[in-house]
Amino acid sequence: MSREYTVIIEQDEDGYFVADVPELKGCHTQAKSLDTLLERIKEVIQLCLETQEIQTPSTHLIGIQRVTV
Repeated sequence: MSREYTVIIEQDEDGYFVADVPELKGCHTQAKSLDTLLERIKEVIQLCLETQEIQTPSTHLIGIQRVTV
């Protein structure tokens, strides 16, 4: 059975793309290109699913907002 996961993608100061899956503790990776990043995060999600007890997430991503202070 397929399941969707929220992946948060950011770019660090060195130009690397960093992906994090909030529903899976410790599930993150990085790469120089978005194509490679998406391949890697899928692999990492599979590894996390094999090693963690999966629980239904209690939160859902609504959106991201930039705020100037």
